Amino acid sequence: MVEHNMLDVKFLNKYCASSSSSSSSSDREKKILSTLKGSLGKKYPQKNGEVLSAQYGINLLLIGVSLMLALSYQRPSVTEEILLAFLTALMLVQLLWMLCYIVRREQRRSLPPERDANTATSWIRGGLTMLAMLSLIMDAFRIGNFVGYQACVSPMLGVYPAVHALHTISQVHFLWFHIKDVIKRYETFERFGVIHAVFTNLLLWSNAVMTEAEHALNDHKKRLAALGYFNFTVDPEQPACNCTSSACSMFSSSLYYLCPFNIEYHIFVSALLFVMWKNIGRTLEHQSPEKHGSVGGSCLLLGPMLGLLALASSITVLVIYIIHVEETAEARASAISMFYTFGIVILACMSVAGAAGLLIYRVENWPMDTAANPARTLDAKLLLASSVGAWLLCWCSVVAVCWAQPSPTYRWSNLAYALLLVLEKCVQNLFIVESLYRRRREPDECSAHSPSHTPTHSPAPGEIFSVTVPIAPPYDGIVNHAYEMPDCRVMEKSQTNRHACSSNQRNMPLSLRHRTQDTPSWKRQVLKNIAIFLFMCNISLWVLPAFGCRPQFDNGLEEAVYGFSTWSTVLNFALPMSLCYRMHSVAALFEVFHKI
Repeated sequence: MVEHNMLDVKFLNKYCASSSSSSSSSDREKKILSTLKGSLGKKYPQKNGEVLSAQYGINLLLIGVSLMLALSYQRPSVTEEILLAFLTALMLVQLLWMLCYIVRREQRRSLPPERDANTATSWIRGGLTMLAMLSLIMDAFRIGNFVGYQACVSPMLGVYPAVHALHTISQVHFLWFHIKDVIKRYETFERFGVIHAVFTNLLLWSNAVMTEAEHALNDHKKRLAALGYFNFTVDPEQPACNCTSSACSMFSSSLYYLCPFNIEYHIFVSALLFVMWKNIGRTLEHQSPEKHGSVGGSCLLLGPMLGLLALASSITVLVIYIIHVEETAEARASAISMFYTFGIVILACMSVAGAAGLLIYRVENWPMDTAANPARTLDAKLLLASSVGAWLLCWCSVVAVCWAQPSPTYRWSNLAYALLLVLEKCVQNLFIVESLYRRRREPDECSAHSPSHTPTHSPAPGEIFSVTVPIAPPYDGIVNHAYEMPDCRVMEKSQTNRHACSSNQRNMPLSLRHRTQDTPSWKRQVLKNIAIFLFMCNISLWVLPAFGCRPQFDNGLEEAVYGFSTWSTVLNFALPMSLCYRMHSVAALFEVFHKI
């Protein structure tokens, strides 16, 4: 009996222990499941909206690209009117979304949204406004051209530029007043609206690129036919009927000089809208106002002068090239040689300048800026992505120079130009990314990292015979608070302390006030000159291909190796990316100049 009771007690103790452990494990599992469910419930709708809106935008882009590819065929089943109707519908949908967004913001004016201070600075919006004005002039010329040929063309050729002009005006207004908004309400709906705007502008950019590439290819065919190389049949660019106005020829010829500005406008707008899409639902960190250096400077002279010289030289090369490339084969070869010589000189100077800037960063050792910044991240990625087009052209030229049968006078200068272009883009990308991810030291950081910062005070040679007192006396165990400046940021909450702070600063000796200011160092001045020089050089290298100086079409080396159709396809892909790279570098370098 006792033995039986002992067995029962052991069994009960074992069962209770197992049951208590199983209950604790089940509680632990429930806690893990509830935590996992809560984290998924918080993150899943946001990621779901991102993925769905991104898929919608990508498919929208692919539909438009499919229509453009069908239109590029020699006997297209898809007409230009169908493509323009599709683009017009997309712009009208974007206009409707922007109107709804602005109306909702006006209804909640008492609750202003959070704003990302790093997105779309005022100078970027000002530059986009200038590009938008040139796009509006192009739309006016298109409408004028339509009025002259309205008897024999589709009405869609007049509706499209009118809607595009309305779309441009409304979009610029949206960029000025709402592009910095961090959306926290109706996130899923707003994601679809913003991504629709992004890919609408990408399709408008693609359409402009295709039109401009077709015009450049027709000009190249005309030059080859005039020189007797090939017998091409060029499709007429004007309608079959007669124009009712004498200004039609002026309208049609001016369109292609304004088209590069329209191309850059749409690609920049799509980049800004993409940053706005990334900011939807984002929790902003505390953003302290960034301290920028002074824009001017007594030493800011060499960079602008050299940059203006490069810009003037590029315009001269452009005019001479366009004139001589239409003439005899000898004049054509001399114009191409002149372009490559100018390119070698300017690319070598840009490479040296970028390398000097990187060397200064290594010597100065500024701290890294690790704050989250979607605009800066997109800048770095776009620089690398848009470099691919120019690098493809460069290596195709290297292969063509090494194995092409003809040997013109500019053969080896073409090789040097291609290799220097690869090097220049690598160095410039490093310089821009390094500049964007560096920040200037604060005064306390400068004193902590200064090599001459020692506990003992040793007067500088200029202080030995100086009648002014030093800013801080040597520390000998007694802290002299008479030399300390009050922190206005800490005292700004008190009105009395604020007046005391300002009066204390006014009563400081003039020499002390000048010495407490952040005087620009010579290294910073050199970096500013490098940034403005590269800024002007990138404008110069954008102007040349944007307005018709394209030796890749005219030198004949690449066509001899790859064939006319293959090389034309490569150029139609790579040249727009190269132009996008130059203009994006201009924007990034201006930001670098403003940040230094």
